[in-house]
Amino acid sequence: MFQRPKSVVDYLVVGGGVVGLAIAQRLAESFPTCSTFLVERHPRAGEEISSRNSEVIHSGLYYPSNSLKTRLCLRGRDMIYKRCATHHIPYRKCGKLVVARDEQKSYIENLHRKSMNLAWPPHSPRENLQRSVLPTKLLSGREARELEPDLSSEIVAALWCPETGILDSHSFMESLEKDIIDSEAGNLVYSTKVVRIDPHIPDSLGLGWVIQTVTGDAPEGDAMLARTVINASGLSSTLFLNSILPASERIPMYYARGSYASYHKLRGGGEHAFHSLGTHLTLDLQGKVRFGPDIEWIEPPSECDCDDADFWTQHLIPDESRIAEMHEAVTRYLSGVKLERMQPDYCGMRPKLVPPHAGFQDFVFRVDYSTEQSTGTIPGQAGAMISLLGIESPGLTSSLAIAEYIVEDLLKVGER
Repeated sequence: MFQRPKSVVDYLVVGGGVVGLAIAQRLAESFPTCSTFLVERHPRAGEEISSRNSEVIHSGLYYPSNSLKTRLCLRGRDMIYKRCATHHIPYRKCGKLVVARDEQKSYIENLHRKSMNLAWPPHSPRENLQRSVLPTKLLSGREARELEPDLSSEIVAALWCPETGILDSHSFMESLEKDIIDSEAGNLVYSTKVVRIDPHIPDSLGLGWVIQTVTGDAPEGDAMLARTVINASGLSSTLFLNSILPASERIPMYYARGSYASYHKLRGGGEHAFHSLGTHLTLDLQGKVRFGPDIEWIEPPSECDCDDADFWTQHLIPDESRIAEMHEAVTRYLSGVKLERMQPDYCGMRPKLVPPHAGFQDFVFRVDYSTEQSTGTIPGQAGAMISLLGIESPGLTSSLAIAEYIVEDLLKVGER
């Protein structure tokens, strides 16, 4: 049932994953005289995608050069390293080897050429222009094995990418939370879910969206007018957006599960991340070896709506049957890995905008308006709702750059 708003907020961020936190932090910093609220349905931040990933700082190597994924990954990588250093967030720039068998050699040669031609993305500091945005080096199989003796003898070449790293993603999110809490304008509201959204009919309160929420097990909810809404709800982002769209315009949802396996232990322990055309090897800050993620497509309920937002949780139990296939992929570049030493670790879920085999899909930032009166050339005016869709890898690496893009480019803070 529709409720009239009882309060007004300037900016409402829906979703407390790493991207939502980064956006709320940037809004609170950029607009200290405006109110910024972040609502998250879980009791803590980062309970979904953000806590079930590889904790890798990606280099920005794999995506089309002109894509938002490349632009925001390159910019975000630079920003996240700087934040880790200045906020004492544990991280390590460990580098990565992209390894190739004979039939894959041309693939990494093309990656190397592409990396040499990339430019620093918008908003990068001027001093960055004095160095390469994505330095890489082609290695022979022998040179690669000098770095990592466990590599298979069938590896004939590798691409060394020194910009890849790992971080403590939970410490990173905690630093963003602290900034929001310490700000004059920011507020974090946990255990609170959005149950309804309606365009607000313009009146003395202005333009925007009526957002109804329920906190915990409360029998009744609240309603607020949000002048600008940022839909950063991750796995629920399409559900949230579809709730305001006619049936004929709703966006289909696809989900992919990624499983990880732990390993005890490589001979030398490993110093770098690996990537082949199969399964990745990553390290955590304690040196633990992990393989994954693989990919397994998951069917959502046929009539999935906001009440089914947790359907995917039933798929988070690690499946031991995935280990044999993962082992087969791994031994194509690390022939000494033993199946009996691989154990299911954890699973994560990734939101997809396209079905299996559909090819590359970029990040999508969609702007909708509460009324025709609020449309215009500057989306930042009241009445805008920006939906972040398909924010999967490299979402963690890109998070600070996504926040910068939302505030500086879509909300056009510099033009106010």
